Parts: sequence; C-alpha cells; structure tokens
Amino acid sequence: MAATARLISRLTLVTGGGSGIGRAVCQRLASEGASVVVADISEESANETMKSLINNLRGQQHTAAVVDVSSKQSVKQLVTSIQTRYFQPPSVCVTAAGITQDDFLLNMDEEKFDRVIQVNLKGSFLVTQAVAQALVACGAPKGSIITVGSILGKVGNIGQVNYTASKGGVESLTRTAAKELSRFGIRCNCVLPGFISTPMTDQVPEKVINKVLPLVPLGRMGEAAEVADVCAFLASDDSGYITGASIEVTGGLFMG
Repeated sequence: MAATARLISRLTLVTGGGSGIGRAVCQRLASEGASVVVADISEESANETMKSLINNLRGQQHTAAVVDVSSKQSVKQLVTSIQTRYFQPPSVCVTAAGITQDDFLLNMDEEKFDRVIQVNLKGSFLVTQAVAQALVACGAPKGSIITVGSILGKVGNIGQVNYTASKGGVESLTRTAAKELSRFGIRCNCVLPGFISTPMTDQVPEKVINKVLPLVPLGRMGEAAEVADVCAFLASDDSGYITGASIEVTGGLFMG
C-alpha cells in the first residue's frame, strides 16, 4: 500500500493489466490516487483487476478495456476511447503486456518467434507511439511512459531467444523514445524485472527455480508489487529528472 498520494487526478493506462506485474501496477497506481485504465487482451481478467482497485480517492474513475497490443487498429481504438471517456489522453502509460513461447534456437518455429516479437516489442512500440501522439496533439505539458523489459534482455537466457530479443528491443526502443520525446515533456523509462513471482513464472519447473535462486544475492524471488513500486515512482513527479533510464528490479541477479 502506498504511503503517499502522488498521482491524484492523474489518468493512467496499463496494458497487460489483467494479471501479474500489470495487475500489481494498476493496484499501486490506484492506491496513489490515479484513475486507471486496465487494458488487457482478456476482458475477464481486466474486469477482475478493475474490481480490486481502490476507488475512494478524489476524482478516481477506473475503466477496464480490451486491447490487442500487437494490432495498431486495436491500440488506436483504445487510446481514442480513453480520450472520448475522459476528455484527455493518459499522462502515464505502463506497457506491461507480454508473453512467452519458449524453445531452443535450433527448434524455434518462426511463428513462435514472430508472435513474441509482435506482442512484446511491436506492442510496446504501438502503445508508446499512440500515447505519445495523443499527448503531443493535445499539447499536454508532460507525460511518463514506462515500458516493462526484462533483465534477460541484457544477458540472454537459454530457450528464450524470442523473448530475450523482444525485451532487449524494448529497452532500446525506450531509450530512443526518451531522446525524441523529451522536447515534448514526455519522459520514457524502462523497468527490468528479474525473477518475479507471477503467473508466467509459475510455469517454470521447480528444478529451474532451485538453480536460479542461489544466483540472486537477496536470496528470493521478487514480488510483482516490488516492480509496481518502481513504476509508481517513475509515474510520479518524484522522478521528474529521470528519462531514458533502465531500472533493474532483480534482487541483484546478474549485477555487474
């Protein structure tokens, strides 16, 4: 639970908000006073998240929305619907939508590679572009776009050539967006989670978890709420002089 209300009257959009890190981000932003648009490819999951959000702070009005982040038309419709409902674009956006379809490089199907790139990398591009275009078009004085990458995008990981490539791309995309959008008052930063307990990592075999945990200096898996804490900081004015940064939330995993 947040100890502050840094995001009162702030309109925020979270893609992938139906579960895992995305859901935790929605809950944290709402706890700080933001109105949250919970966007997910699953309408049921988005509604479940929305129902869990604090809704008693000044002016809060949450919405659940369906979006396929790999589709430009779907993303454009989402941003348009937000502006129609709230009469403004979101000034904070967190791109947490992501998937895995793992296999070794020698066996990876082209379809698996393409799908992960489309959702994780292209999806981050489309959402970042659409939100930035809307902010610039309306002359908003500031904005904060937060992409969710992965520490694996820096170091690679056996059996995840598509996922690691997509997340490395997300980090590079964010740096370029930060350079291009800073003159419009839009900050862009990337959060790099490590081994975080989510529905995605619940699918990891126990023997793999037992091999990874000894490599984490803090000796445990992270919680989605701990990633959300960093996103809330980057969404707020407390990070007003931070852009183009990548912040690792890894418990020290793979530190230099």
